[in-house]
Amino acid sequence: MLAITLSAGCSSKSADAPPPTIAPAHAADSPPVVGALPGTVVPAPAGAIAATVDTATRALAVLSVAAPDRATVTVLTPGLPAASIALPGGATAMSADGDGRVAVATRGGYFLVDLARRTVTRMPVAGQEGTDFTAIAQRSDGRLVLGSADGSVYTLSSDTAVGASVKIFARVDGIVTQGDIAVVLDRGQTSVTSLDADGTGAEHALRAGDGATTMAADPNGRVLVTDTRGGELLVYGVDPLMLRQRYPVPDAPYGVTASADGKNAGLAWVAQTASNTVVGYDLATGIPVEKVRYRTVQQPNTVAFDDATGTLYVVSGSGRGVQMITDAGTAR
Repeated sequence: MLAITLSAGCSSKSADAPPPTIAPAHAADSPPVVGALPGTVVPAPAGAIAATVDTATRALAVLSVAAPDRATVTVLTPGLPAASIALPGGATAMSADGDGRVAVATRGGYFLVDLARRTVTRMPVAGQEGTDFTAIAQRSDGRLVLGSADGSVYTLSSDTAVGASVKIFARVDGIVTQGDIAVVLDRGQTSVTSLDADGTGAEHALRAGDGATTMAADPNGRVLVTDTRGGELLVYGVDPLMLRQRYPVPDAPYGVTASADGKNAGLAWVAQTASNTVVGYDLATGIPVEKVRYRTVQQPNTVAFDDATGTLYVVSGSGRGVQMITDAGTAR
């Protein structure tokens, strides 16, 4: 494992040139699906790039991008018809606030989408009108953290004001949070980096396999990363950032999520895009142990889990719908 050394006192002035990178890894092109699938499949737009469960409304929000300047949020609420909310511009990433809204990153700021009222409010980030935001997450203190295509991370001090920034990445491809610790994924550097609580520098940075692509915050306090090129699931602790577990996962692992300890057994869910499969791994013993696997819709690039209902959502990136598997991970 290669450690990437960064100073905790770094600021946006500390990097005048982008760091060296490799070609980012990608999901595999999934084969066609033959035969019946477990669960229920409902329609959803093509181009899905993110999905999250809102704990207040129990809705699944799916972000789909049809063109660089056109995106939608599809809201799937149990027992209700699906609703599509058009966004007035392009979008790149999404994060739920747990209070019935999702924040969607866009150029110059973010959209705040009320899932119940179906309303969209554009929130411009002060002084960042031309910034291409590519990642977004919310800390436990409510502050939003946004990443950009030029490798900067901005921690907001209000809905629209930048409180701190740091520029040490080639590109910010993902951000997740555990408490007030933000962890940044850079696919070009295939690295994960934890930021200090002030958002002004890096605490720790680690190489993440041979081609890390996606990342998820585990409700049990971990951060999960798929190494698509290297064929592994990487499991990190965050305080400090440390690789705790790594396990081989074949068939181009890409989408990742987790269920909480309890009735859902605290599984890490990894989608294998080369075989249209999702596997649930138990991480409790110190090494991932496969507990269950399901056949999925084509191109299972995105997965999400609702702990309240025990429902696993698998979202097709090629427009083949959203697969809903109830009581996922329980004995069959």
